[in-house]
Amino acid sequence: MLVHICCAVDSHFFLKQLQKDFPNEKIECFFYDPNIHPISEYRLRLLDVQYSCNKLNINLIEGPYDLDSWLKKVKGLELEPEKADRCTVCFDTRLETTILKAKELGHDKFTTTLLISPKKSQEKLSIIGNKLALEHNIQFIFKDYRSGQGMHLQAADVKENSLYRQNYCGCMFGLNMQRDGQNKLCDELISPINNQNLPESIESRLEVYTQRNYNESNNINYKIIKQRFLNYRLISASICVEKVVIPSYFLCYSTLNNQKANGRIEYSKNNIHYLNRDEIKIIDISTFNQLTNSKYNNTQELMYNPLTFENEEKLREKIIHGKYDLSCIIILDIIPNSKIEITCNSKVFEDVKEVLI
Repeated sequence: MLVHICCAVDSHFFLKQLQKDFPNEKIECFFYDPNIHPISEYRLRLLDVQYSCNKLNINLIEGPYDLDSWLKKVKGLELEPEKADRCTVCFDTRLETTILKAKELGHDKFTTTLLISPKKSQEKLSIIGNKLALEHNIQFIFKDYRSGQGMHLQAADVKENSLYRQNYCGCMFGLNMQRDGQNKLCDELISPINNQNLPESIESRLEVYTQRNYNESNNINYKIIKQRFLNYRLISASICVEKVVIPSYFLCYSTLNNQKANGRIEYSKNNIHYLNRDEIKIIDISTFNQLTNSKYNNTQELMYNPLTFENEEKLREKIIHGKYDLSCIIILDIIPNSKIEITCNSKVFEDVKEVLI
């Protein structure tokens, strides 16, 4: 039997139940999910599925990540709600590819862990699965493992095995609508040009679950806990001097009330320069290097090869001499004598992150 897998949260309990119901069956898994976006989220879910399958001693096969092809198939359905026509096309695509892989590998049965997801229509999956089974002369196994105590047992299984519990289905269209409904920033789709690892980004979660795998492999005691904290994302920012945009770097947690400000240097002390409005502070790249023990040649180099977010927080505390300050701290190559125009579109928001202890 070939089992299509969407994520470890859905698959781990589902596969354990299949092993009980089909003790003599050779079960293989097929991770084929071109709908998952961004690619870092795809990698994280694949990592988690690999971890789960290793625990269950089940062979895993990765399908192609053909996002472009998937996007073409769902074109025109971007605004469809969850469980509507876009999901139908998505199911068709993934299950048809699964059934072709099953025949290629010599399996006479196939199924999907999408059946246990509360966000998916079992009826729709059953219709598609049985239709494809008839067309390709292969048996579709329908199992409802979410009824009764299924969801409770699945949740307990996820917690016991420290599996990654994602907070959206996978596709960018469903994610956007979900975040709009929650009135939340869709920060999963924000990726900084400098590739800095941001708090509670997908990349930071990938680090946590990579470390989980290492700890498991080396019998190191650990636990993944959740922490509430104040998160931050910089959307866009710039500095203009005499109508010319100059290279600049905005330190983490830099904010402006109205996203725009202008002013002149009013006071300087210890190479920290204070504007005459909006609590804005500026240092040059030389001072930045001294405070961080770095060797950046210019601000543009810093822009594309930044410090870690944690080290930026430490620098901010050095300059401010305290925590919980949200004023703009900006790094420039040289400190201008003329008027400075500043834009800073950033978001500060309550969030919850996973931490491995």
